[in-house]
Amino acid sequence: MTTLAIDIGGTKLAAALVDDALNLVERRELPTPASQTPDELRAALQTLVAPLYPRADRVAIASTGIIRDGILLAINPDNLGGLLHFPLTDTLAAITGLPVLAVNDAQAAAWAEYRALGGDYRDMVFITVSTGVGGGVVLDGKLVCGCGCGGLAGHLGHTLADPNGPMCGCGRHGCVEAIASGRGIAAAAQGELTGCDAKTIFTRAGEGDQQAALLIHRSAQALARLIADVKATTDCLCVVIGGSVGLAEGYLAQVETYLAQEPAAYQVRLQPAHYRHDAGLLGAALLAQGDK
Repeated sequence: MTTLAIDIGGTKLAAALVDDALNLVERRELPTPASQTPDELRAALQTLVAPLYPRADRVAIASTGIIRDGILLAINPDNLGGLLHFPLTDTLAAITGLPVLAVNDAQAAAWAEYRALGGDYRDMVFITVSTGVGGGVVLDGKLVCGCGCGGLAGHLGHTLADPNGPMCGCGRHGCVEAIASGRGIAAAAQGELTGCDAKTIFTRAGEGDQQAALLIHRSAQALARLIADVKATTDCLCVVIGGSVGLAEGYLAQVETYLAQEPAAYQVRLQPAHYRHDAGLLGAALLAQGDK
């Protein structure tokens, strides 16, 4: 069977046809609409999937935010242009006429990356650093999705990094996401870097800009502290890092340097995402296949 996998992020929308062997048959991508209206997201999704869904048997969605009963409830609405409540499964079912599964994107990516480890670890954590900071946890070989109604399981970016830090879009002060994410890096920029996005700041850091380098170090340090907390909480044996910031050149090495400064009990193996930027798509396809 062929799965139409969709990844909804704060910056881009991606869709791909995925076969049962986890091959990407065809892939498309669009920017996430900046508009705060559900109609704009619905229209963008329609445009994205129109050439693909006639060849699919089912739909699997990996989306940023909390997914509850097929509805997107964004813990940080700013990451999706202000959307707070969006009927994901109903929308895609209406567009495609196919059965639809929806899951948090970092949880989906965590499952794909766990399967890529080939059974080497029973306990692992995936952290994506991109527009926001998300996470997925696999314990004893099982994806942790949360058993309550809150849907917060794995939202590691909304743990506390600095109680005196900047306001996060979720309403808390000093979340890891508010400091380490691409949006957080850009928000802290001053002077000549004011208004620059994270990609530009990474470029400027590579050109020797001191402020840009410090902003990236600040992000990496916050992430290393989060990883130490995750190790203390889960005793995981491996942490996989993904996302546009997490996979940016030199970033993981900085995280490793800061993590090495923590006591030995908090050390854990770090590695980049095997599936790179397609981990969410492939994880959603795996879950739609009943692989869990």
